[in-house]
Amino acid sequence: MLTLLVTGGAGFIGSNFVHYWLDRHPEDRLVVLDALTYAGNRQNLAPLENHPRFKFVQGDICDRPLMDSLLTTEQITTIAHFAAESHVDRSIQGPGAFVQTNVVGTFTLLESFRQYWLSLGQPPHLRFLHVSTDEVYGSLSPTDPAFTETTPYAPNSPYSASKAGSDHLARAYFHTYGMPTIITNCSNNYGPFQFPEKLIPLMCVNVLQGKPLPVYGDGQNVRDWLYVKDHCSALDAVIQGGSLGETYNIGGNNEIKNLDLVQTLCQLMDELSPALPVTPAQELVTFVTDRLGHDRRYAIDNTKITTELGWQPAMTFEQGLRETLIWYLEHQDWWQPLLNHRP
Repeated sequence: MLTLLVTGGAGFIGSNFVHYWLDRHPEDRLVVLDALTYAGNRQNLAPLENHPRFKFVQGDICDRPLMDSLLTTEQITTIAHFAAESHVDRSIQGPGAFVQTNVVGTFTLLESFRQYWLSLGQPPHLRFLHVSTDEVYGSLSPTDPAFTETTPYAPNSPYSASKAGSDHLARAYFHTYGMPTIITNCSNNYGPFQFPEKLIPLMCVNVLQGKPLPVYGDGQNVRDWLYVKDHCSALDAVIQGGSLGETYNIGGNNEIKNLDLVQTLCQLMDELSPALPVTPAQELVTFVTDRLGHDRRYAIDNTKITTELGWQPAMTFEQGLRETLIWYLEHQDWWQPLLNHRP
């Protein structure tokens, strides 16, 4: 039986992971920690409030006394560390919060876990899973091979630089102290509970409201998309069988240009919601000034996690996008209150 501390567990990927883990691992306990900033939403976890193996704690990973107390009193065996500031545009406008949460917060959590691990006699079954992003690797040209675990780091935004710093700390704690850390770097996620400042939910919500669909630059930037539940299953495989001190890249094998994605989304919205304020929805596409330092292409090479752990994404992008849009159409009461918190 594991007792997991899930940091950032009320956010998009974290809350999906919590639902996934409780469903798939009926013997394990989950302690969910979240500061409940704008992107952390207690409603994401509402169905679990009375679950006997679930506990929620509101708090900040930078709060060292709280981290020390939680690890000890809850007898944590595994940390799944999702807590992070993650929106590139916000990092350009205000990088300080990203350094504080992503670098200082991760350092605080690592130090707390190290002291806890030492106090227990360095037990071999403890794990610290650090969940990160493919953006730490920088930008690819159209002909470059996909990112592997040995691709040099070259972050280009304050967000990706702060995540790179946290990755380096997690790696250093394994190599210096022998602490049982594992790092994952994942491509763009999509699915339920994603805050409506991110590309797919933003476009969906704007279509429903008849608002412009802003596409940066020429729309030819390429991203590799992964359905969030496939990400959760990959993290499960890493926690269960990943090698300590290793990094595993997780991707969906779905390289798509931003403009092509938006056009596909518009076609699906025309089909799924025939009473739209503007039809066809594609008429709302509006090109806007490109994002500062906008990376041109990301792509993930999944070979390592596939060959070592036997993981593969199960959801096709077409089906995953359809299911995601249906979720947003059926849960307008979830995203409507969040619109005032968008940048």
